[in-house]
Amino acid sequence: MLRPPTRLGLLLAVLITLAFPAQAHHGWAWAEDEPTTLTGTITAVRLGNPHGNLTLDVDGTAWTVEVGQPWRNRRAGLEPGDLAEGIEIRVLGAPSRDSDEKRLKAVQLWIDGEAFPLYPDRL
Repeated sequence: MLRPPTRLGLLLAVLITLAFPAQAHHGWAWAEDEPTTLTGTITAVRLGNPHGNLTLDVDGTAWTVEVGQPWRNRRAGLEPGDLAEGIEIRVLGAPSRDSDEKRLKAVQLWIDGEAFPLYPDRL
């Protein structure tokens, strides 16, 4: 049987190990520094925490676009229904460092010409 300090140490090690993949996924480390712009039609939407995801049809290719958390989307001026299937948007963002992964972290969106800055400090 493990002594209490050993169990606590083991628990801390497990928690730290589990935290690193989450940080890598939800941070910017996976994304390129050079931004790109995509224009397409939303084909699927999942909004919520820890961030929302859109599937965007860009010339027949499905891209996963990470948008903000609900509070960030509201702060950018997005209203319920703005990000819905069938809506055409333009997105400025950071693409995945893995060129085979069609994934973009959105910095700013445009819907009908109106800009919605999700991360104004990155513009």
